[in-house]
Amino acid sequence: MPATVVVGTQWGDEGKGKFTDLVAGDMSMVVRYQGGHNAGHTLVVDGESFALQLVPSGVLYPHVTPVIGNGVVVDPRVLLAEMDMLESRGVSTSNLRLSGNAHLILPYHQELDALHERRLGKNKLGTTKRGIGPAYADRSMRVGIRVQDLLDEKIFCEKLRAALEHTNMVLTRVFNRLPVDADEVIEEYLGRCAPRLIPYICDAVGLVHDELEGGGRVLMEGAQATFLDVDHGTYPFVTSSNPIAGGACTGAGIGPRDIDRVIGIAKAYVTRVGAGPFPTELFDEIGDHFVDVGHEYGTNTGRRRRPGWLDAVMLRYAARVNSLSELAITKLDVLDQLETIRVCVAYEADGERHDQLPYHQSVLHRATPIYEELPGWGVDLSEVTERSQLPSQAEDYLSFVENQVGVPVDMVGVGPGRHQVLRFAT
Repeated sequence: MPATVVVGTQWGDEGKGKFTDLVAGDMSMVVRYQGGHNAGHTLVVDGESFALQLVPSGVLYPHVTPVIGNGVVVDPRVLLAEMDMLESRGVSTSNLRLSGNAHLILPYHQELDALHERRLGKNKLGTTKRGIGPAYADRSMRVGIRVQDLLDEKIFCEKLRAALEHTNMVLTRVFNRLPVDADEVIEEYLGRCAPRLIPYICDAVGLVHDELEGGGRVLMEGAQATFLDVDHGTYPFVTSSNPIAGGACTGAGIGPRDIDRVIGIAKAYVTRVGAGPFPTELFDEIGDHFVDVGHEYGTNTGRRRRPGWLDAVMLRYAARVNSLSELAITKLDVLDQLETIRVCVAYEADGERHDQLPYHQSVLHRATPIYEELPGWGVDLSEVTERSQLPSQAEDYLSFVENQVGVPVDMVGVGPGRHQVLRFAT
């Protein structure tokens, strides 16, 4: 049976975790295919919040097998802490599986991340300093250490000492820092982490294909979002992997023909964290409203997110590069109190109109939004349970988005709870 992909269509924080959790109830397996613990998502179930970073959302369903795929970079200390948190709250992690081909985040990756960001000064990228970028860099340089290396003490030690020959030179000679002690890392990773993680390590590619070939329903879950993709995002203000739907193929080991549904998650407005261009960014009371009512602070970092109006130009691009089959609009209720709602339908730059995303970053940095205005609805949507209960203005807003993007809206979030989702018939 073909797989489903859930992907963010903006700069992250669209509410992917909630919708992944919602769709996961109909699945037998949920696979996280890229990213690391720099991307948190919050699920609210029966009034109880769960903040997850590495464990796939499907862990909250006993019948689902959650899998961390080969495209993920894993800090075993963070993973174990998250598993302990879930177990302490009555959520079993016994079904969790971890790809042996996933790469490890080592302590020196986090130190290098922070040092590189500090060295950039005013040009900093706004990373979470969790070691994600340096871990992916080591993978590309073919000096990374993988999860499967925890199964072979000799190999792990050889690879670590080889990697530290270069890393310690950088730390000591470039940044004037103390070298990393290999024995301390070995004790922590092999001595304390490995014994607990080994029962979960598996051939994830084989596991996923067995599930698909056996008629199971598999959900592919990305972290971050389209415009943080290292190839298709607002480079260099991006992550170090491929959150787009195509990343599910490389990050989980499946082919394009194994996917038949791609759900794009879009917030009813836009936010981003860190530096980078943002044509519809707001610095007024409307922006403050989005932040305050939408609780727009990072799950991991607590940083205030930058707010702005919904950008249909971005969504059209996301629909193209992800082959979206449908849209899920989150936080529609945050717009409840607004008299007028704006949607960016094009950009203006250097006297020219751009209906599609400019490929050149300098043009994007200069772009100003061209808006169309729609009337607000002034009605509390948080108690709405059926599409027929939506006010006509809210229906018009959703139809407008559909027409702008060319993709049907099939789900709408009207609050943080698992039950506060309207499913539309297609």
